[in-house]
Amino acid sequence: MTQTPTRVTFAQNVGFRKELNKRVDAYFQSENLSTRDNLAMYLKTAIIFTWVIGSWSFTLFGPPILWMKVIGCILLGMGISGIGFSVGHDANHGGYSRHKWLNNLLGLTYDVIGVSSYLWRYRHNFLHHTFTNVLGHDVEIHGDGVVRMSPYMEHQWYHRYQHLFIPFVYAIIPIYWAIADVYLILVKRRYHDHTITPPKPLDLFLLLGGKCVWLGLTVGVPLAIGYSWLQVLVGFCITYMTYGVLICHVFMLAHVLEDVEYIQPEETTLQVDDEWAVFQIKTTADFAPRNAFLNWYLGGLNYQVIHHLFPQVCHIHYPKLAPIVADLCQEFGVQYAVYPTFWEALSSNYRWLKQLGNPAV
Repeated sequence: MTQTPTRVTFAQNVGFRKELNKRVDAYFQSENLSTRDNLAMYLKTAIIFTWVIGSWSFTLFGPPILWMKVIGCILLGMGISGIGFSVGHDANHGGYSRHKWLNNLLGLTYDVIGVSSYLWRYRHNFLHHTFTNVLGHDVEIHGDGVVRMSPYMEHQWYHRYQHLFIPFVYAIIPIYWAIADVYLILVKRRYHDHTITPPKPLDLFLLLGGKCVWLGLTVGVPLAIGYSWLQVLVGFCITYMTYGVLICHVFMLAHVLEDVEYIQPEETTLQVDDEWAVFQIKTTADFAPRNAFLNWYLGGLNYQVIHHLFPQVCHIHYPKLAPIVADLCQEFGVQYAVYPTFWEALSSNYRWLKQLGNPAV
C-alpha cells in the first residue's frame, strides 16, 4: 500500500537559488559587508527603544492633559510596531547578529510587547516562511475562518463584508495573540496537522514571565501610580489597537494581494511544482521600495520577497539585494511583483479581500 505524504515538498532546483546565492555572496564580498551585526542596525535599535521608552514615560508621567495622553498612546503603539517590524523580527529570524545569545535576547522583545517569541519562531519562521500562502500549512493566511485570505478557503456569508470589517479585526489581533499564544502552547499544541514542540522549562518560564512583564508595564505600573481601571483600559486599547492596525496591514501587503499566487500542492504527492525559491517569489510581493521612511520604519517588510529568500540577512541590506533578485528573475522568466507605492499595495489588498468575499472566487 502506498503511504500518503504528510509534508509538502518542492520540485528539484532549477538552478535559480544556487545562482542567486552566488550573486548575493559576491555582493557582500565585493562590498566587504557583514550580513549581520551592522552599526546601522544597532543605531536603529537604540532609536526605536528610545522611542518606546520615551513615549511610555511621557504618557504615564507627562502633563495630565487628555489629548497629550492620547497622542502618547498612539506614539507608543507606533513604537511597539517598530519593535515588531525591525528589532524582534530580525532577531527571531537570527538575522540581527551572528551571536545566538544576542538574537535570543532581542527576540524576547516580542514577549515584552505581548507576543510569544517561542511560538512566533514556529508559526512564522517555519510554517509561514516554508509554506507561504499554502492553505492548511501557512497559518498567517488562515485567519481562523474569520477572514478569507485564500481562494482555496471555504467561503462564509460574512466574508462579503470582510473588506469593511477587517480593520476592526486587525485592531484586536494583538490582544488575541497574547491569549492564543498561551492556549496554543499549553493546551491545543498544534496548528492544523503540525504539532507544536512542547516548550522546555526555560521556554515556559520566558513565555509566562514575558506575559507578566508585558501586563506589568501596560497595566500594573499605570494602576500603581494612580490611574483608574477605566483610564488604563482606554490607554491600553488605543496603544494596542494602533499597533494591531499598523502591523497587520503591513504583513498582509506582502501576501494577500492581486498579483501574488496561491499555490496548492498536488493532492496525492503534496509536491509543489516549483523550486522553493521560485515558489517564494511567486507568493510574495514588495511595495514602496523608494520610500525612505518606510524602508527604515518597516524593517524591510516592504521588501518581503528579499526577506523570504534571505531571512537571516539583516533587513538594512534588502534595498541593495532587490536589484540582484530582479535581474535573476528576468533571466529565469519569473514574475517579481513590486507595487511602487504603499497606497497601490494597500488598494490591491482591499480589492483582493473584496473579491475573495465573492463565493465564485
